Amino acid sequence: MSTSLTAVAYIGATILFILSLGGLSNQETARRGNLYGMVGMALAVLATVFGPAVTAQGLPWIIAAMLLGGAVGLYAARTVQMTQMPELVALMHSMVGLAAVLVGYATAIDPTAIGAYTGAARTVHELEIYIGIFIGAVTFSGSLVAFGKLSGRIGGKPLLLPARHWLNLAGLLLVLWFGRAYLQTETVEQGLVPLAIMTAVALLFGVHMVMAIGGADMPVVVSMLNSYSGWAAAATGFMLSNDLLIVTGALVGSSGAILSYIMCNAMNRSFISVIAGGFGSTEQKPQGAGAAVGGEVHPISAVETAELLREAKNVIIVPGYGMAVAQAQHTVSEITRLLRERGVNVRFAIHPVAGRMPGHMNVLLAEAKVPYDIVFEMDEINDEFSDADVAMVIGANDIVNPAAQEDPNSPIAGMPVLEVWKARTCIVMKRSMATGYAGVDNPLFYKDNTRMLFGDAKKMLDEVFVALKG
Repeated sequence: MSTSLTAVAYIGATILFILSLGGLSNQETARRGNLYGMVGMALAVLATVFGPAVTAQGLPWIIAAMLLGGAVGLYAARTVQMTQMPELVALMHSMVGLAAVLVGYATAIDPTAIGAYTGAARTVHELEIYIGIFIGAVTFSGSLVAFGKLSGRIGGKPLLLPARHWLNLAGLLLVLWFGRAYLQTETVEQGLVPLAIMTAVALLFGVHMVMAIGGADMPVVVSMLNSYSGWAAAATGFMLSNDLLIVTGALVGSSGAILSYIMCNAMNRSFISVIAGGFGSTEQKPQGAGAAVGGEVHPISAVETAELLREAKNVIIVPGYGMAVAQAQHTVSEITRLLRERGVNVRFAIHPVAGRMPGHMNVLLAEAKVPYDIVFEMDEINDEFSDADVAMVIGANDIVNPAAQEDPNSPIAGMPVLEVWKARTCIVMKRSMATGYAGVDNPLFYKDNTRMLFGDAKKMLDEVFVALKG
């Protein structure tokens, strides 16, 4: 394939990637957006593999790697459950970071690549290598820690070391110092020493950064690491002089950054406060801070829940991570279908950080074939709770906590939440009275109009469905 034909293929792939991002912004066009992305990636890979940059000697290795990677991806797609998607996404981000590190080192030790640049051009090229390895290393180690937290292998509470901000500052100064040293080296062998030290510091920085972030901030972390992986890919593109990789990385990096900003706003958090360590710490407030939480709990049975739903005219359902863990979305869909057939106005309220990654609840509901037109974002439906006969909370906690509005001393004070307590009756489905991922008590459970349906969400919803049919 000629250079000009490769360039045309890259332009076509870029257009398809942009169309893919546009399609993924809406549930109804998400399937088409995925198709655009797959076609664009296939076109990009084929144009690269059969382009002028790949020699005949390297082609068998590339094809073997593609077959191996494709087999792993196919296996993951067939076996990974929807509840495991957040940790899978974090793991994929780590692979992008690792690829950036490996490409950086391969470029740094390639004598032909270094020898092709002199003067200012060589300085710029070495900066590309250094920055690319740094971003890749932070992304790699940070994503592995995020994978551990999301999968339950690492605790959700933040690790807040003494003087942690000074440690981060010291690490940054070391990176700058050894960056200067790397740019002043004359040979490849000399340059490997500051590169290796910087890589070690970057790996430790990635671990420390994500370990200091609380469990309730993990959706923002997933989005943030998505952005980092994009910038790592863009840096790799600069190192390889691959325009498509630069553009694709910039698209991913900027879209991830925008999503992180949107999610931080949805939690009334600043990006800096998330990085500095967040929700989930038992030391966020002094002893006695925040209003005392307690009172009488009003349990309810599945049959009584069915009666309330049957008599209601307006029902709003709030799904949370508990629904995902119990794999209850299909039963929720069946209950929704049955209620709508009986003339009940059923809608879904989605908080931007519900679940463990952006759009988690939307994906689950789409998988269960819940109609798109009855699924609403928080800003669209929050004012409707006062007109609802029943607000049904399925496995959500922090995103429906009234302390965010009622208690200025609460760790989540000011965080926008779904105002489910304004409904005539609020039914909360939980296994126990335990706190949510943020480690904050929820006064919603003790309100006079709240009824607690305890038990596994799938089991209890099945009983509700049977009672509704009966």
